Amino acid sequence: MDKKIILASNSPRRKEILESLNINFEIIPSNYDEPIKENDIFSYKKIELIALNKAKNILNQILTPSIIISADTIVINDNKVLLKPKNYKNAYNILKSLSNKEHKVVTSVCIYDTYNNHYITYSTTTNIWFNNLSSNQIKNYILQYKPYDKAGAYGIQELPSNFVKRIEGSFSNVVGLGKEDLIVNLSKFLT
Repeated sequence: MDKKIILASNSPRRKEILESLNINFEIIPSNYDEPIKENDIFSYKKIELIALNKAKNILNQILTPSIIISADTIVINDNKVLLKPKNYKNAYNILKSLSNKEHKVVTSVCIYDTYNNHYITYSTTTNIWFNNLSSNQIKNYILQYKPYDKAGAYGIQELPSNFVKRIEGSFSNVVGLGKEDLIVNLSKFLT
């Protein structure tokens, strides 16, 4: 049986990642409201539950057997969750807190088969080290890119090259969906 693939996200970055994998899919954005707060202690279980609830949120909109892909990406600094910045000052403080140290980006994904209600959740973690960032570097980045819709106050794909010292793990995971893990896990539902 051919199943449709549905991306439960409005993220243009996740859409581009799926398109780059030549996956045919539709978009039905999830309206699930994430119950996570700035500086919450990080837990894989909590983030994977958000991904699952994003998938469940759109179940009643799906009429034919489908596979839903939902995801949640967070930035973790000192084991605490960093959310999307509320304003310039918040964005500045977040980026200053990431300066000259390591942080993690975790994307938790749920792949949900609506035909038999079988699903898996998994997480991909990428470690990132920022250089020592000057106040001017941070200010110029925020003014140019206005990263208010991005967890951790930055989009890795638009950062100036002098921000990042090193990346360990999946680059596409930091953008919003780790390609490698997605291919492995999605293939389990398509065979």
